[in-house]
Amino acid sequence: MGKVKIADHYAENADVVLYNGDCLELLHQIPEGSAQLIVTSPPYNIGKAYERRQTLDRYLADQRKVIARCAELLRDGGSICWETGNHIVGPQEILPLDVALFPIFAEQGLRLRNRIMWHFEHGLHCSKRFSGRYETILWFTKGERYLFNLDPVRVPQKYPGKKYFKGPKAGQYSCHPLGKNPGDVWVIPNVKHNHIEKTTHPCQFPVELVERLVLALTQEGDLVIDPYMGVGSTAVAAIRHGRRAAGADIVPEYLAIARDRVTRATNGQLRTRPMDRPVYEPPPFAAVARREGTHSAPTPRLLP
Repeated sequence: MGKVKIADHYAENADVVLYNGDCLELLHQIPEGSAQLIVTSPPYNIGKAYERRQTLDRYLADQRKVIARCAELLRDGGSICWETGNHIVGPQEILPLDVALFPIFAEQGLRLRNRIMWHFEHGLHCSKRFSGRYETILWFTKGERYLFNLDPVRVPQKYPGKKYFKGPKAGQYSCHPLGKNPGDVWVIPNVKHNHIEKTTHPCQFPVELVERLVLALTQEGDLVIDPYMGVGSTAVAAIRHGRRAAGADIVPEYLAIARDRVTRATNGQLRTRPMDRPVYEPPPFAAVARREGTHSAPTPRLLP
C-alpha cells in the first residue's frame, strides 16, 4: 500500500479526511451523492466526556439534521449503518435509541434492511437490572436496488462436512463452500482495557465490526463517511480495503490518534483483532476431559 494522503478538509483527491469540528460543517463540504457507505456511532446523550447532555427532544432534533444531510450525501444504492445503544431516561430506566431514531430515517425515505445485534461479553455490571451486553446497528439503504457483497464476509460453517442424505443431491455438501451468512447477531469483542486496539477513547469501534460493513456494502475506491469519527476505526477499515474515508470529531486528541492509526495501518504496522479470529479458543484437551467426566478441563480462554 502506497503513502496515504490525509487532509483536514474535504478534498476529492484525499484518501482520508479527518476534520476537526462539528460534523455538519464537514458534511456540507462534501458533494451530494458522493458516499457509498455512511457508518457511525453517534454520542448516546449519556454524559460522556466528548458530549453535552441534552434533553431527549433536543438530541433527536440534532440527530435529525445530521441524518438528513447524510441521506443527501448517499448515492442511490448506498447504505447507512447507525450503531446505537441506550439513552438513560431515569434511574434504571432506558430508552433504546434505535427505536427513537428509526422514524427519522424513515422520513428520509430510507429502507431498513437489518437490525443487527452486536453482542459482546464485557461491560458495566448492573445490580438492579440485567447488565447490557449488546448494541444495535440499523442498516438502511437508499432505494430498492442496493449493493450487498455477501461472499467477502462469510463465516465458517458450523458443520462444514455436512452432506445431503437423500434426494438428487445425496452425498453432496449441503453448505456453501465459502462459508455461511453471518446473520444479524454479531459476536465481536468490544474494545475494553485488554483489547489490542484500545486507545484513550472510552467507546471506540472495533475495526473488525466496521470491516464487515465496508466489505459487504462497498467496492474499492468508494467513499465511506463517519460523521463521528472518534479515533478513526472507520478510516482504518476503509483504507485497509482500498476505500476512501472522511470523518469529523470535535476532540483534537482523538483525530491525532486517528491520523496515527491510519498511517500505521497503511504501513502494515497497526495491530488489530483479525476478522477471522474466534472469540473463544478451548484448550485442545478440554473436550476430552469433559467426555471422560473429569473436572480438570480449564475454562475456555477469551481472546482479545
